[in-house]
Amino acid sequence: MKLSLGAGYWSAGPPAGIEDQIAEAEKLGFDTVWTAEAYGSDALTPLAWWGSKTERLGLGTSIIQLSARTPAATAMAAISLDHLSGGRFKLGLGVSGPQVVEGWYGQPYPKPLARTREYIQIVRAIVDREKPVEFHGDHYDLPYPGGTGLGKPLKATVHPLRAEIPIYLGAEGPKNVALTAEIADGWLPLFFAPKDNQFYADALAEGFARPTAHSNADDFDVQCVVSFVPGDDVERCADMIRPMLALYVGGMGAKGRNFHYDVFCRMGYEQQCETIQKLYLEGDKKAATAAVPTSMVEDIALIGPPDKIRDELGAWDETVVDCLVVSGPVPLLRQAAEIILTR
Repeated sequence: MKLSLGAGYWSAGPPAGIEDQIAEAEKLGFDTVWTAEAYGSDALTPLAWWGSKTERLGLGTSIIQLSARTPAATAMAAISLDHLSGGRFKLGLGVSGPQVVEGWYGQPYPKPLARTREYIQIVRAIVDREKPVEFHGDHYDLPYPGGTGLGKPLKATVHPLRAEIPIYLGAEGPKNVALTAEIADGWLPLFFAPKDNQFYADALAEGFARPTAHSNADDFDVQCVVSFVPGDDVERCADMIRPMLALYVGGMGAKGRNFHYDVFCRMGYEQQCETIQKLYLEGDKKAATAAVPTSMVEDIALIGPPDKIRDELGAWDETVVDCLVVSGPVPLLRQAAEIILTR
């Protein structure tokens, strides 16, 4: 099992101590540093800034929101960052949710899987640079069929450093996971539970088996965000994670259109999820947080005494996950490396 570093979302400003964390992650032999975006800081600018101070770490976006940029703009950024980093860039993409896509970006949300497929086809064609890019799909048209009528197929002026830049997708539902296996080079799962490994393994296998599959199980990379909170008191460790789960289950999406909610329902927490969401949407975040059971935290996180975490890592070793993405201050990263990388 490998380790990567998640830089996470910004709040009022850049995450405190993040440059020290990235430097330490590189020293410790971490695989990649991943940046994120929602509707505040973007993923690309910090990655370029912080990445300029590294030499070995992979530099990934987890995730760039498809609706934030045209496929061409994303391809240009990927080509540029790949050159600047000497071939270390990993392009993580995701559809986000309707509240952000329509409310923040002013873009339509329906048919996200079809839109993702077209988006990646265009990005790959631009990076491939075999010929001027022309694409006419249900969601994207190059050149634009209207306007002045002067648009024409173009080819990137910059020669990409690599003919292919690895593309990862953030996906949670079975159809999205299968699509990821079919068209991407890697998967960025969120709230993955080892006990549900077969569910995801089957979805990935469906994608790999499609005639149009871009990858196969042997060269596909799965980098999974996992909360890592060691400590003697399991309940106190769980308390560090409960507010985040209450937010995602209760408030990250509208009632009936919350994909994180659906993930935990599949784990068997449908009743608890209903309670958490009801309390959260009523404005009682404290009660929503208290309603998150410890077992729900333990299913998707590594918490408690180091020996307990070491024992639980055996279950993770048997899953489709190749790399755990952890976040935290330098001492926590050192402890994660000691427990996970030196077994």
